[in-house]
Amino acid sequence: MPAAVVILAAGAGARVGAGSNKVLLPLGDRPVLAWSVRDALAAADVRRVLVVVRAGEADAVGEALAPVLGDAEVGIVEGGATRHASEWSALQALAPEIDAGAVDVVAIHDGARPLAGTALFESTIAAARETGGAIPGVRLPGLLALDGRALPAELDGVQTPQAFRAPDLLAAYAAAAADGFDGTDTAACWSRYSDLPVAAVPSSATNLKITFPEDLELALRLG
Repeated sequence: MPAAVVILAAGAGARVGAGSNKVLLPLGDRPVLAWSVRDALAAADVRRVLVVVRAGEADAVGEALAPVLGDAEVGIVEGGATRHASEWSALQALAPEIDAGAVDVVAIHDGARPLAGTALFESTIAAARETGGAIPGVRLPGLLALDGRALPAELDGVQTPQAFRAPDLLAAYAAAAADGFDGTDTAACWSRYSDLPVAAVPSSATNLKITFPEDLELALRLG
């Protein structure tokens, strides 16, 4: 059964030094956001791709993506004041298809991570179908606590795309809305309102997040 991919593009570019949304900055021959959109569209069994944008940026995002879409289509949804609110907006837009059984898994990805790659979308979606939820992670060796203590070598960093069974994810966010809960990422809401397990999917440091100006140059070299 087909999956849906939600790509969050409602952030800002303060730390990267951008005067506009950082996902619209050029990365090689296309905007940062277009890399993730292209990979999501290429993933097997993906039925729908939704891009969540800031208020007033729908036209700018549409224009930025148009040259790379070809015959493909993506939906654009206006996000909220927080990441959680933006995710909830996307899930409400997908609710009719989820309720009808037309979408079985939803993967939510940060548009500022342009190098996730199609294979990571496919592996997290497949793991979510089997387990309930799936998140990519990468080992973070050599970390220190604020007081200088070495942290355990087996710590992992959590990335996106994070994928979950669609009906359960929609129910979790509806419960969160009723409670006024605002999670830091999709997995936070899932763990609070769902009893289904979450599988860890191997990823790599290549799946970096564009945060600072030097990250754009690094991503271009890696991509």
